[in-house]
Amino acid sequence: MDTVKQKSAVAKVSAGILAYRRAKRGLEVLLVHPGGPFWRNKDEGAWSIPKGEMDLGEDPERAARRDFTEELGPGATIQGLFSLGEIRQRGGKRVIAFAAEGNFESAALVSNSFEIEWPPRSGRRQLFPEVDRAEWFNLDTARRKVLNAQVELLERLAAAVG
Repeated sequence: MDTVKQKSAVAKVSAGILAYRRAKRGLEVLLVHPGGPFWRNKDEGAWSIPKGEMDLGEDPERAARRDFTEELGPGATIQGLFSLGEIRQRGGKRVIAFAAEGNFESAALVSNSFEIEWPPRSGRRQLFPEVDRAEWFNLDTARRKVLNAQVELLERLAAAVG
């Protein structure tokens, strides 16, 4: 298989971390809202766990930790991951997910960024944050906010930690 085909096969696999904490109102999970103009006015069904594409041959846990820090900032550290397994999102992307207890302060968000031509066909390039918000949600709210395919990760977490 040539390098281009290998890269495109790997691009369809992401790894991420579903951080959780126990609060007075019950279990809460940390979700991120994607930055950029496409997602600007989308809320319910748009949020995700912090995740990113794996490099060819990369260990999924290592990729998940890397992208957790890239999307949330250098203050976002997490220990003691356990597996939530794999899901397949609409469009075919596979997501290998882990979970860990944590307490990230969402106001401390410092996301990496990406550049795209915006508006389309304008010739202008603009920089946008990969993640524009991070928030803690109880499970009921998280089920409405998160991408449909990732609801399964919430269910697996709830079954694992109660």
